[in-house]
Amino acid sequence: MTKTLTAQDLADTFDAFNRHDVDAVMTHFADDCVFYTVAGDEKYGNKIEGADAIANAFSAVWAGMKDAHWDHHSHFVHGNRAVSEWTFSGTDADGMRIEAEGADLFTLRDGQIIVKQALRKTRPMFKA
Repeated sequence: MTKTLTAQDLADTFDAFNRHDVDAVMTHFADDCVFYTVAGDEKYGNKIEGADAIANAFSAVWAGMKDAHWDHHSHFVHGNRAVSEWTFSGTDADGMRIEAEGADLFTLRDGQIIVKQALRKTRPMFKA
């Protein structure tokens, strides 16, 4: 039986992001998943492969921005593709803050995320 990922599953995942609960976030990620970050040296940002490496990357964001939050998130799923829209905010250790809209494009397999492509508006950080 093929499992299906739902919009509610994605909403639950983003609620877990906001709690900084890496175990709950990773519930719907396949072991062989790939995450393309919002920034990096390549045209696609950086490529992080595997659930453990991705969990570490998410945890690093929370360590660097203790108030990291994805607000106003909404989600839809169609077949093996899904989209989440959100507004990200966070303040780094130097007191610089980011607030920017973004989206994730997901590829799904058997109810799990196999690709997460993160996209975010480029906006300068400002003093919190």
